[in-house]
Amino acid sequence: MVIWHAAIILVGLVALVWSADRFVDGASAIAKQAGLTPMLIGLTVVSVGTSAPEVLISVMASTSGSGALAVGNALGSNIANVGLVLGLTLFVAPIAINRDTTFIDLPILLAAVVFTGWLLSDLSLSSGDSLLLLLALAVFFVRITQLAHKTKHDSEARPIPELSTLNAWASFTGGLVLLIASSRTLVWSASEVALSLGVSELVIGLTIVAVGTSLPELAASIASALKGHADMAIGAIVGSNMFNILLVLAIPGFWGDLPLAQEVLHRDLVAVFLTTLALALAALWSWNGKQGSGRLQRLTGFTLLSLYIAYYLWLFKSL
Repeated sequence: MVIWHAAIILVGLVALVWSADRFVDGASAIAKQAGLTPMLIGLTVVSVGTSAPEVLISVMASTSGSGALAVGNALGSNIANVGLVLGLTLFVAPIAINRDTTFIDLPILLAAVVFTGWLLSDLSLSSGDSLLLLLALAVFFVRITQLAHKTKHDSEARPIPELSTLNAWASFTGGLVLLIASSRTLVWSASEVALSLGVSELVIGLTIVAVGTSLPELAASIASALKGHADMAIGAIVGSNMFNILLVLAIPGFWGDLPLAQEVLHRDLVAVFLTTLALALAALWSWNGKQGSGRLQRLTGFTLLSLYIAYYLWLFKSL
């Protein structure tokens, strides 16, 4: 039975990722036909759409009474994005990191993690906590909007497909329906696996679901590194982690107060903080006396990957 549900999880993850791409392509094409600029589409449709798997899983888990799975997915995805995705990408190629990311975006992300820790210090995620997290996300949106007026993003944006109106709506609608169906199926199977193995839904969210939803970022980052565009990975990871901590994590709180295990605060959120801090310090060190942009090297990748492995050893030891 466990093998059967594990197979369903695998199929669900593949369907989730594929449908998210179709949804984003369709929504982007519709937005373009409506007269939105590529920059605005990138900051809205694409940014939210690429977080759609985590968001949908969080919604489905919350409505199914599996809020701990949603929390695990949000925190686990952050750890995987920095430790696994960025760590492995740096083994392929160094990554240039600009001044705004180093001195503004990464400190904001660190502040968001600390703010989240303060909100969850009572080991409960309430609707008030969730509202404050969403307000913090709104502040981040103001930040990226200001950045959009200062810099040119079109060259780094995801290409907007040329689709007919009918195909665009078909891609958007079909992608959305499959997103909902695959996320619901994945949550159900993950809950069944947790029950069968006698582990918590939090652990399943931190491991299987979190790594699965981070695999597209891993594939995209490594592909960009092999093509010599590894610098695009860092911005995507910072943005994705901000959405995870301020949006995906907030969703379960709107379905009622969610009690949290001590491990969420003392182990998982600490791991999010440490991996983010290590990245921020490495970025700051790379700017030591340099002009233009800093550069993250393989040593940083080794450090991040080591932290990721250490976290998993810590996680499995505490089971």
